[in-house]
Amino acid sequence: MLPAERKRTIVELVTERDGCSVAALAEELDFSKATIRRDLRDLAEAGRIERSHGGAVPASSVGNEQSYDQREVEHFDAKRAIAERASEEIRDGEVVFFDAGTTTIEVARAAEGGYAAVTNMPTLATELADREVDVKLTGGTLRARTRALVGPTAETFLDRTNFDRLFLGTNGLDAEAGLSTPNEEEAAIKRAMVEAASRVVLVADASKFDERSFVTFADLSDVDVLVTDGDPSDGLAEALAAADVVVERVDP
Repeated sequence: MLPAERKRTIVELVTERDGCSVAALAEELDFSKATIRRDLRDLAEAGRIERSHGGAVPASSVGNEQSYDQREVEHFDAKRAIAERASEEIRDGEVVFFDAGTTTIEVARAAEGGYAAVTNMPTLATELADREVDVKLTGGTLRARTRALVGPTAETFLDRTNFDRLFLGTNGLDAEAGLSTPNEEEAAIKRAMVEAASRVVLVADASKFDERSFVTFADLSDVDVLVTDGDPSDGLAEALAAADVVVERVDP
């Protein structure tokens, strides 16, 4: 196992288990404790985990926004499975908006051609352009932490455009708080996306369930389809059903 792959696996294990000890990681990955400690030190310095006594815990909270690089390595298999299913929603000739995010970019990668794309994520736009997909960018100010374009220019673009389908990401999905994200500028952009879309497909792995972030940007009733890798809790499932959200569950 290469160092980059080992570190990605460590982040996944720490996140999925809400913390791991050095001893447990060393045993599971079959590396020395000294190697694991060095990896944890590097990951903590990069902000991808937080050190704890004898191990590590996830680097996330309601007020703490993870970087794109942090989120990219977490729940990767689940995101790929979600993306494969979600991409089947696209129809020929549609105008499709891809929200900036680590799951939405996987949807774009999995999608076949035959549609026009719009996004607020330059990285995603470049990948689609390389595949000869007609793609437009919203414009705006780039947030390096999430690689999303935000601000008045992006909001103005969204105010005067309409889309057949939106693939939307979220940091939190809660029965009462709805869909939420840590940053106010990104919340404003996401809110505008939802208003401009005829059909909203939320792509979110189960780690987002029953989580609340700083700013709510949409209600559950704004979502048409949720594609995910787990079963929502009873309370969230009831709220989704009451909001007429179709839940599509996939296996990673």
